[in-house]
Amino acid sequence: MENGKNSSPITNQQSPLPPLLSASGLCKTFGGIKAVDNAEIRVDQRSITGLIGPNGAGKTTLFNLLSNFIYPDTGKVIFDGEPVQELPSYQIAQQGMVRTFQVARVLSRLSVLDNMLLAAQKQSGENFWAALVGSRNVTKEERMLRRRAMEILESVGLVAKAHDYAGALSGGQRKLLEIARVLMTQPKLILLDEPAAGVNPTLINQICEHIVQWRREGITFLIIEHNMDVIMSLCDRVWVLAEGRNLADGAPTEIQNNPEVLEAYLGQ
Repeated sequence: MENGKNSSPITNQQSPLPPLLSASGLCKTFGGIKAVDNAEIRVDQRSITGLIGPNGAGKTTLFNLLSNFIYPDTGKVIFDGEPVQELPSYQIAQQGMVRTFQVARVLSRLSVLDNMLLAAQKQSGENFWAALVGSRNVTKEERMLRRRAMEILESVGLVAKAHDYAGALSGGQRKLLEIARVLMTQPKLILLDEPAAGVNPTLINQICEHIVQWRREGITFLIIEHNMDVIMSLCDRVWVLAEGRNLADGAPTEIQNNPEVLEAYLGQ
């Protein structure tokens, strides 16, 4: 994982470009309890940004608000220059912001390859009339998607499992499949929810290496992670939540030495 940080082209300075994602004033209450309380976050283009905090800090709720799996009570989310807080989650995904989940969600009774193919967006074969009058183009598109799916599976070390049921994969392999499936959507920003949770160290290193490579190829990442080695080795900037509110943000070294973070997150 050390190679991830050393190979990062972005240092602790702010990007000169406008942020790819920014949110402010986000609030969400469940049964009188404020899960997210006036939170904000900024994710610069082509960066790897971390989101950390103790259990119950509101990290996953914030992810859900950013991607509109749940709607905020108040607040604004700007993605790629456009407000998206009122859009349904599938439209946000179509615009290029996609997410994974803490427990990988795969279609267990379909093959690994079919999981990949279903993720591709705006397929001609999904339109009845296009499929009817342009069957040759649909067939050509399917071949291209199949080739791209196999290339992505090869890049994450799952090509040998392409025709296996997704339900037969290990937990770590399911996380790799979920990330690979996200890549089929050609995303601009990927929200990763604990990619290292329940994964053996060898696969953690592989996931980190892939994230660094995909960032080089232009994809931006926002990562929730409890594994501090992963956060500190990968991230350009880290945001800290505690009790649903912003506690701190800064470079990984600043966060490591922040006394408020040490007290709230590390219990020191």
